[in-house]
Amino acid sequence: MWGVAVSIIGTWNLENFCRPLPPGSPPSTTKCAAKDDAAYEDKVDALGGVITEIGPDLLGVQEVGSQETLEDLVKKLTGTWHTAISDHPDGRGIRVGVISRWPLLDIQQRVNFPAHLGAVQVEDDASTIHEMGRGGLAVRVEPAPGKSLHVAVCHLKSKLLTFPGNQHSTHDEGLRARYAAYALFRRSAEAVTMRALADELLQGEGTNRDVIVLGDFNDDWQAATTQILYGPPGSQIGTGGFDHPDQGDAKRLWNLAPRILEQGGYSRVFEGQHELIDHILISHSLLGKLQEVHTATNKLPSVVATHPAAPHDKPSDHSPVVATFNL
Repeated sequence: MWGVAVSIIGTWNLENFCRPLPPGSPPSTTKCAAKDDAAYEDKVDALGGVITEIGPDLLGVQEVGSQETLEDLVKKLTGTWHTAISDHPDGRGIRVGVISRWPLLDIQQRVNFPAHLGAVQVEDDASTIHEMGRGGLAVRVEPAPGKSLHVAVCHLKSKLLTFPGNQHSTHDEGLRARYAAYALFRRSAEAVTMRALADELLQGEGTNRDVIVLGDFNDDWQAATTQILYGPPGSQIGTGGFDHPDQGDAKRLWNLAPRILEQGGYSRVFEGQHELIDHILISHSLLGKLQEVHTATNKLPSVVATHPAAPHDKPSDHSPVVATFNL
């Protein structure tokens, strides 16, 4: 009979992890190409070193340029790894992916907003979108024979604003307010889309079905957009209802952020302030299997709103968020 095994699940925004352009290529139309081969190899080595230190069994990743880039990364790791990547990058050429020691089964792509959710406005010219800027991804793994773990990965719309002309600053406060609203519309719709995917994975049986949703949510755990992913209200960690089972438990997801924050953990520094915007959400069945969760925080560079795509010290401007379970 198979016993319980300790498994490590994490999420990490790798920050503009893309190969350099081939020699002689025209200037990049994206903001994701590495400066040159040497810079890229340094990045791969640095990312691989951190992942080796963490020792995950499965890691959801964001800001990956291509399947080839992901393969370059796992070559730096020991053992056999399996990879999957979203088919739907954003305009910068970045997307989400998964690396796993376990074979990846039932891979699902998710990009379209769910039924009943209309298009959302994203520009002053009334342009609208009907899909996520960066597609979501879901996989199933088997930590042990007969045991399934369902994992979804996302990277929601950033709080950082882009104004007409690809500018990140403006003196027009009306423009700033409108584009802040457009960004919020977009992130909300993406959260609804990922919640619909979570509903499919949970199947209304979250008390005995292991489901994890993880990624860069681009806001804190109490933000309205993040809370869309939780499902039925109440019972989050640290609330009075946490220890009181109710009918919502089978459909609810719990954010592990309070456990991280009580340790002083954070995953990004924005304008000099510590933030936890990278999250791990789990179904009820996993609450009793959770051993610990933390951020592997090193000294992170501070992101500034007026120059969000600036290159930073390797390996990333985000910290990994890592949870250990008895699966």
